[in-house]
Amino acid sequence: MSMMRTAMLMAAMTALFLVIGFMLGGTTGVVFALLFALGMNAFAYWNSDKMVLRMHGAQPANEQNAPGLTAMVADLSRRAALPMPKVYVIMSDQPNAFATGRNPENAAVAATSGLLRLLNRDEVEGVMAHELAHVKNRDTLTMTVTATLAGAVSMLANFALFFGNNRDNPLGLLGSILIMIFAPMAAMVVQMAISRTREYAADKTGAEICGNPTALASALDKLGRGTRMRPNPVAEQNPATAHLFIANPLSGKSFDSLFSTHPRMEERIRRLTLLASEMGPASRRHHAPAQQRPTSVWENGPRPDTGTASRPTGQSGVPTTHGDTSGDRKGPWG
Repeated sequence: MSMMRTAMLMAAMTALFLVIGFMLGGTTGVVFALLFALGMNAFAYWNSDKMVLRMHGAQPANEQNAPGLTAMVADLSRRAALPMPKVYVIMSDQPNAFATGRNPENAAVAATSGLLRLLNRDEVEGVMAHELAHVKNRDTLTMTVTATLAGAVSMLANFALFFGNNRDNPLGLLGSILIMIFAPMAAMVVQMAISRTREYAADKTGAEICGNPTALASALDKLGRGTRMRPNPVAEQNPATAHLFIANPLSGKSFDSLFSTHPRMEERIRRLTLLASEMGPASRRHHAPAQQRPTSVWENGPRPDTGTASRPTGQSGVPTTHGDTSGDRKGPWG
């Protein structure tokens, strides 16, 4: 159902783009708009992942500098039947993460240093599973194309007053003005609707990959509060990338409205809680008491070659400490 809704919304975005082209230049305008969209999408298809990672200052993570994170992503990738993606860490106090890439064979997942400090191991696993779900569902390509089309609509709308004298335009100059004002808004509404739909789907698929909807729900609760407390200046300067993140990185846009890139955290958590009930006791892993002091699972995490950890672990194989670091303990990225 969500894939059908996404396809319908993308068709609406494409139709809007072609209508604008027709109103600006008739049949010639439609052809120009189509070629323009194809060119922009081709560029985005091959280069968007590198641009986003560079924009946010992502640093490659590997078995030497972040063994726990890379081992976790490798294990989750095997569970999801996906190729191992490239793993990155972004030096940002705001807890967040995103996935990018044109296909599963060329995918990348990135987590901020703030997320790795804030969440416990099970919660980070839930977040990484969510990002791999985006890769598995090919949302990274869908959202790249959608963002590109939205940008192209806005660009065409800016041409409306200069090239809006098409005789086939029944509204004349008024029609050009309406295009200039409302077309970008309509494109944004469609883009945000697609983004929210894909977030719900990734939550569900991610919970199934990690087998722990409760941990992902707990992570979302912490991320919702953490992103509000810690602004992300780079994301604020590049709002077009906001829809990629698991939690909205922009300040003042946490409400679930037409222009919100993400669903309300409360609704996402509610759905995951229901999913946990449907999956039964197998979805609820052991967690140590919340009052114990947390530790960073990334400083001495399990390495792929040994599978051993330098800290004691509980029944689930996670460090026996648990909770919210709130930034009081810095890991190797902080």
